Amino acid sequence: MNAAGHAGVSNPPHSQTQATLPGDYARVVALVVVVTGLILWASPPTALVAGILFALLIGHPFAHWNHKVTKWLLQVCVVLLGFGMNLPVVLRLGFDGSLFAATTIGTTLLLGRWLGRRLALGSKTSLLVSAGTAICGGSAIAAVSSVIGASEAEIAVSIGTIFLLNAVALYVFPLAGHVLHLSQAQFGLWAGVAIHDISSVVGAGLSYGHDALQTAIAVKLSRTLWIVPLTLAIAFRLSRQKRAEVDGSRRAKHFKISVPWFIGFFLLASLLSSYVPTISGWAPHLSEIARRGMILVLFLIGTSLSVRALRAVGWRTVASGLTLWLVISVGSLLAITSLHLKP
Repeated sequence: MNAAGHAGVSNPPHSQTQATLPGDYARVVALVVVVTGLILWASPPTALVAGILFALLIGHPFAHWNHKVTKWLLQVCVVLLGFGMNLPVVLRLGFDGSLFAATTIGTTLLLGRWLGRRLALGSKTSLLVSAGTAICGGSAIAAVSSVIGASEAEIAVSIGTIFLLNAVALYVFPLAGHVLHLSQAQFGLWAGVAIHDISSVVGAGLSYGHDALQTAIAVKLSRTLWIVPLTLAIAFRLSRQKRAEVDGSRRAKHFKISVPWFIGFFLLASLLSSYVPTISGWAPHLSEIARRGMILVLFLIGTSLSVRALRAVGWRTVASGLTLWLVISVGSLLAITSLHLKP
């Protein structure tokens, strides 16, 4: 081999590797230490803030895997939480709250469209923020974006806005619930309706109490199922509007809906726990594993924040998302307290 010939090419990468590896190892060690401490002792809000600070001050050593790991870990934790749920209660909450869900979702989407026009916000970004607020945050944004053909920039801005509001909700909702003396059931219903992502719904429920957590999960998951009719309605509308255009008709034929299949496994887990005594005996242990796992999920969600992502979120998008969130939060709270709605 020509050692001299390779030296000029390979030495810089080798020296660069030697220079960067210690830093990479240090970040991995820091990640392991922080995650271990959080899983053992931290609360959900603390985990989220720890993730944000870790990303901004140290940097995620496995950032390219973060989104996929977070997604799958969240879904596994939700399924495990299903073992601690009573299936008849879950189904009753879904059926009883269907009219309330349809009303709040429809109102949010209409208001979002009006706000988008008033703020001169892009129609796709406006729809993504509205869907994320109305149904279930990032999952709804991902599903709707696949139908309308949103760009990566539009998706990133929408998810960034929802992320910021979720972080606020994780702290504000439990505090407001205690100040307003909401019962466990009332808080669970409010959190399931007004908090965007299921991760923050679970985090807020964990902070408030076991019964609040169960109610919040059941309400949010039944609400998540509205992704399917919403995306179908949007696809149908697009196909009618663009039937004359070749690309529009092609999109109408080949659009894809991201169906939240993990909800089916959640219901199966709830079914087994409700009617199989052996499995129900393991429910407390599985629920505790899920609770610890959600701490890790919130930490990983926090690490996904970056300075560039914050800069990409303009004031118009934030104003639209914040207004929608305040309307659905205050409106649903008033309905729950004044009309004595129960889950």
